Amino acid sequence: MRCFALLVPVTLTALLWAFSATAHHGWNWAESEQTEMTGTITEIYIGPPHPRLMIETEHGPWQVDLGNPRQTRDAGFVEGEAAVGDLVLIRGHRSNNKDEHIIKAVRATIDDRVYTFYPSLLREDQ
Repeated sequence: MRCFALLVPVTLTALLWAFSATAHHGWNWAESEQTEMTGTITEIYIGPPHPRLMIETEHGPWQVDLGNPRQTRDAGFVEGEAAVGDLVLIRGHRSNNKDEHIIKAVRATIDDRVYTFYPSLLREDQ
C-alpha cells in the first residue's frame, strides 16, 4: 500500500511536468495566420529547447521562439549572426492567447540576411 501511495503523487507530478514541457511544442498554441512584426533585439538565447530572441516592438516586448537548435543552425542562425540592438523582421505565428507576447518565427530577416526556420510553413500570401 505504501508503494501505491507513493506512486500516485509521482505519476501525477510526471504528467504535469510532461504537459507543461509540451505546452508550447507543436503549433496548437499559435494562431494559424502568419503575421509580420519588426523590433529591436534586446536578448539572444541560442540553446535548447528553443533558441529565442526578445525584441522590443512598438507594442512592447515580444518573445520570438525560433526553430529547435538543429533547425536554427540549419537556417544559418548561429552565435554571432545577430547582436543586441539589431533591427529584425519576424514572420510567424502569434500566440492564441492575446495576453502572451510570444511569436513562433517561421522566418527572421536581419539586414539583408534571411533565416528560414520552417521552409515548408512559409506563406507569403498572407
